[in-house]
Amino acid sequence: MTPNAKIQNIISDFAYLQDWEDRYRTIIDLGKKLAPLAEDEKNPNSKVQGCVSQVWLVSESAIAKSGEKILAFRGDSDALIVRGLIALLLTLYSNQTPKAILNMDASAIFADLQLEEHLSPSRANGFRAMIKKIQSLARDEDRLEARA
Repeated sequence: MTPNAKIQNIISDFAYLQDWEDRYRTIIDLGKKLAPLAEDEKNPNSKVQGCVSQVWLVSESAIAKSGEKILAFRGDSDALIVRGLIALLLTLYSNQTPKAILNMDASAIFADLQLEEHLSPSRANGFRAMIKKIQSLARDEDRLEARA
């Protein structure tokens, strides 16, 4: 299943769940399934600035069958709801080229989920900070690729 198909499934699941308590439980369940980062990966370079909770994101590059460089992301947090938000972002961004990541309008996709209007202002700011961190990692990889 492609990342776009995965995120469409999540959007469909959210549309089915009318109650935001059920949606929060779904997000928390996604977070519970997220593999934790190793302790040495939780460092100042991977820490996301602008989040109230502790959040770390790391990227790994690989070469797809098409020959293009793609990025995979992993993340962790000390808060379950935030781990779920990380899982949503990883579903959207992982296994994409740096250019695709930089061209993606995550805000529009997550508007379909109505996330920001149901998150506290500090969680919404943290969510945007995570998106910026992923885009920054993709931008760095895109620059490296352009130099090669």
